[in-house]
Amino acid sequence: MKAPSSSALLFLASVCLDQALCSEHKQDPLVEAKARAKILAACPAYEHYARFPHSPPSLGPLKLPYQRPAKQCRTFDSPLVEKVIEDVAERMVDKDLARIFENAFPNTLDTTVKWHVDEAENTYKSHKGAWEGAQSFIITGDIQACWLRDSTNQLAQYQRLAKKDKKINNLILGAIATQAEYVIAAPYCNAFQPPPPSKVKLSDNGQGDAVHPAYEPSQVFECKYELDSLAHFLSLANQYFNHTGSTSFITSRWLHAVNSLLEVLDEQSRSTFDSETGEFVQQTYRFQRNTNTGTETLSLAGNGNPLNYGTGLVRSAFRPSDDATIFGFYIPANAMMAVELKRTAAILTLAGKSKLATELQSRGARIEKGVWEHGVVQHKKWGSVFAYEVDGYGSHLLMDDANLPSLLSLPLLGFLRKEEGTYQSTRRMILSKEGNPYFLSGSRFSGIGGPHVGLENAWPMSVLVQTMTSDNETEVRELLNAVKKVSSLGLVHESVGVERGGGYTRSWFAWANSVFAQTILDVAERMPEALFGEGAKAYVVE
Repeated sequence: MKAPSSSALLFLASVCLDQALCSEHKQDPLVEAKARAKILAACPAYEHYARFPHSPPSLGPLKLPYQRPAKQCRTFDSPLVEKVIEDVAERMVDKDLARIFENAFPNTLDTTVKWHVDEAENTYKSHKGAWEGAQSFIITGDIQACWLRDSTNQLAQYQRLAKKDKKINNLILGAIATQAEYVIAAPYCNAFQPPPPSKVKLSDNGQGDAVHPAYEPSQVFECKYELDSLAHFLSLANQYFNHTGSTSFITSRWLHAVNSLLEVLDEQSRSTFDSETGEFVQQTYRFQRNTNTGTETLSLAGNGNPLNYGTGLVRSAFRPSDDATIFGFYIPANAMMAVELKRTAAILTLAGKSKLATELQSRGARIEKGVWEHGVVQHKKWGSVFAYEVDGYGSHLLMDDANLPSLLSLPLLGFLRKEEGTYQSTRRMILSKEGNPYFLSGSRFSGIGGPHVGLENAWPMSVLVQTMTSDNETEVRELLNAVKKVSSLGLVHESVGVERGGGYTRSWFAWANSVFAQTILDVAERMPEALFGEGAKAYVVE
């Protein structure tokens, strides 16, 4: 989309004034789709739109702007989503915080559903069944590509609506099917191009990466192997089942994708050296980029640093921040994969896929054991804590990054209870400047950042995760207030400068807005008085 011309604005203003014409379009899906595409083409680019405040302002002292696009320019709509916005925002005492929720909760639907087709509307046919049925292409925001991790998290707050809202149900089913096609095509890759049936223009990331296994550029936007991307593929379907009880996503293509995932786990569980001969064994996945930024490529001819054998852990070449790992056994991703494998196993058992279920359960238990045996280390001050990365030789990295999964998010992943002792020690460590090199604190903001955006910016997303893992209402109020103060455009940014006068990165980052929405719904259920005032009852989206 581009910035609108005067004629485009006039066109938008006249949309559907002719009700007979609109009714005629609704009767013909093809005509309706073409008309819809014409409308969206005339809409302002949201990346540009989000950089400027729009009316009406909120009723709070910050007078935060209303940042939702015009109804004609929204990429997806749901009456149930509108009802949740109204129910929650009206009850919230802090009207500035309510405005951010009003903008953030629907942000994925409003702006990032680049293409969606229901099963009945999809006429695409292939000899292997690829891209058939419902499909959904969810972009990350200001980059026209679909990250497996981002899209799963972007849709998370809508999962609980899927049982009641058929449109939301089909959208999520489409996203599961689209992710399955991506995993089948390139299971080592993290970000993908539009599906062939969508006819959406492809994007170029501008990099000439040398990657093995090779991939098809018309399918893949970027191919950084991140273990958590595959865990998020499983998580999307697991969340859907948890909220709907439906196994309709289990198709031959989805099962094919699960088997592709298992092949990656096999290949990435191997040591750098043969356990019997000690000979170097080249990694199946290798990545090299011509760059002056060390976190954007892998060392040692694209193999990364050596990893030991017999750990039960799985290598991840990159982190969820898209930065290279230092020690390839990335603990948060292994914890998440262990959880999602076991959840998928339980669903497959119910679906009568007992052999595959047993395999996934076994793999999940093995990885979980590896996390506890190799991912927990002793610190002279903090005691028993989780390391961020390990290599199986005894080397480990103590830190945390804002991106999910993280050590801070371990309870949200379902790996452990937030009261667990090792987690509490780890939480104290990573939320301190003394214990975490990427915990940044300044006159404007404090939170966890990461190497992806440098040493002066923290991510509001980390503060939101801190909120969801806290049982202290005073802390929760303070954290939400901190995020509110750095969201002057009514949206949650990727990162913000911690010192006064510091700017922000990414005006349009749907993942961060989704995490904000999830946080508000979490607090509304666990600590309603923190949002709705004294004596308020819990608000639960069912």
